[in-house]
This record gives sequence, C-alpha cells and structure tokens, in this order.
Amino acid sequence: MHDNDVKPLKLAKGLGLNRRQFMAASTGMAAAAALTAASAGTAQAAATGNANGVLIPQSKRGIILYTVRDAISRDPATSPYASGFKAVIEELGRIGYTQIEFAGYSQHANAPGGNVNNPDGAKLLRTWLDDNGIEAEGNHGTVPSTITDATLASFDAMCETANILGMTHVGTGSDPTSSGYLADWEAAAARWNVLGERALTKHGLKLYTHNHDVAYSFLLDSGPLDALGRPTRSSGVRRLEYFLANTDPKYVFLEMDIFWAHVAQYKHKSYTAADGSTVTSVFDPAAVVEAQTKRFPLFHAKDGKSDTTQANGYVMAPFGQGDIDYSTFLRRVGSKGWHNPMWEQDTAPGGTANPGQSLEFAQVSYDAMAALRG
Repeated sequence: MHDNDVKPLKLAKGLGLNRRQFMAASTGMAAAAALTAASAGTAQAAATGNANGVLIPQSKRGIILYTVRDAISRDPATSPYASGFKAVIEELGRIGYTQIEFAGYSQHANAPGGNVNNPDGAKLLRTWLDDNGIEAEGNHGTVPSTITDATLASFDAMCETANILGMTHVGTGSDPTSSGYLADWEAAAARWNVLGERALTKHGLKLYTHNHDVAYSFLLDSGPLDALGRPTRSSGVRRLEYFLANTDPKYVFLEMDIFWAHVAQYKHKSYTAADGSTVTSVFDPAAVVEAQTKRFPLFHAKDGKSDTTQANGYVMAPFGQGDIDYSTFLRRVGSKGWHNPMWEQDTAPGGTANPGQSLEFAQVSYDAMAALRG
C-alpha cells in the first residue's frame, strides 16, 4: 500500500529520476509542482538533519523475487493467486515496491510469456517492470569460477540481459569461493578484479557478491601446515575482509545479507591463532559497511527472531517482526537513503497449506520498511 508522502512524480533516468517520474511528468504542470515540492522537502530535510526521517525511501524499497518464488513458479491455470512474473510484478507494484532483484528468469511454462529465460523474454520482463513502475537492480546469476573465452562469453551474455532489464548491478548469490584457505581467496580476488572491471567498462554494471554467514568466518592463513601444505590456523582476518582488501573498490562490490551477517556475529566469535591460543573476536556487521559504505550498494533486508536454541541463533521472520535492529544498522552505515535494501525471507512461501503467504508477507514487510524511521 502506497504512503501518501511517497508518491512523487517520476522522470526518466536520464534526468536523474526514474520511470514513474517520466510518465507523470508528461502530464505537465502537475509534475512540475510535485517536483518543486519534493525539492523543497529535500532541502528542509538537509537543513534539519532529518534525524527522524524515513530510513528507506520508497524509491529504494525492494524485494528479491526468491522470496515469492512459489508464486512465480506456479501454474496460473490452476491457482487463484498471482502466478508467473507478470502477475507477481503487478502485485508487487500494487503493494508499493519500486525495486526488485531477480533470482533467475524461470517461471511456469503456462504463465504469460512462457519461457522468458532468453533475450526476447528479458525484453518482455522489462515492459512489465516499466508498466508497474519497478526497476530491476540486480540478479543472482552465475559468475565464472575460471576465466576462459567461453566463460567470458557467458558472463557477457549475462551482463547483456541485465542491461536489457535496466539493471545497474549484476551478481551472484554465492561466495567468490567456498574454500576457507588463503590461496583460494587470493585466486578469487584476482578473478573478480578481472570480471568486475569487464562488467563496468564493457557493460556499465557493478559486479557484486552476496554472502551468508560462512563468508564472515575466519580465513585459514597461518599456523602449522597440514599434510597438503595448507594453513590450519588464522591471523583473525575474516574471509570477506580479505576479499574487500584485495579487490578493486572501483569494480568489485558486495551485497550484505544483514540476517546472515548477524548469524555470523552469533556463530563466528573466535579463532585459533598461529600459536594455538583461542582468540575472541565478535563480528560487527554495521562497522564493516560503515568503513567503506559505497562498496555495499545492495542489502538483503532479511529479519530474524533471536532463538539461541537454533544453530544460527536466529529464525527468519517477515521484516519488522524480528529482533534485528534495522533502524540502528541503517543509521550506522551512513549514506542515508543511498543503499538498495531488498527484502528477503527464504521461508516466506507457505506451500499448499497457505499458498498466498509469500505475497501476504510481502505486504507486511513493505509496510514495515515504509514505517522505519531513524
């Protein structure tokens, strides 16, 4: 449901605004008046510091479509609920979302458009996004684990699809490497520097990696070597800290999943140092972002209820119904209103018992994002 104070007229990106502004601006004087009022509001907010303003502007309220994957993949001929990309995009636009992140381009074969996992399908998806005032911000695609002519061609094709869809970022839902060893992270950093430069200079896209808690565990980079010559202990550097320090900030970016970062805070509290001692080091997610906030253009705004009976220390919940302090987190990371938070809840689909649940949670979570102040 749209807030009354977040229905700005929207212009084309070429004017520094988005597609809804462009459509509304074509009506003339009403658009000009709305833009003048919006500019005045922005100036007033800057003058007062906007200490209790909206933390996630409507133009930045997003969702990754993995959250509603059940709706996208079901047969519209047999379900009374929104089914397939077209209907789901329309429903998300009705709720108020203005950004989405794809999790692949597959839908049920009987949905409008059929197989849209091709360039023509991407063009069709783009029309549905435009029609509903929604922008695609990224996709959890596949980033090559080796660099060859064939893998670069595949990477270029992924970037070309992203451009058809109007994205500014392209990425993956996986870590640069699943290894815990320094040598593998060295190789991953070198590969991502090449791919990140290619994404930006050839396609105009920012390349990002999305991470779960293990990426914030401690790198095996010191101590006695095992039988294969690999280090067995840690200097206390976390895997992604090393990755950030050894990739080019102009070309390589990260999407922090804030839920999994808090799981890392709960789980990865100590490491075995080179001398065999146990060292306590508690992870601070907001501090990592704050140190170089523009390297984290995307977030997964996933909420969770604290539950220390679970291995992860949290159980996923709709946004606003968990215990993660998003107000404090978003204030701490700086660049207020600049990041792109995508709501995600892996457990949102309700299955046959509650087929409408994921879209119901989408409404609940949107409302909570809209209400967030700080």
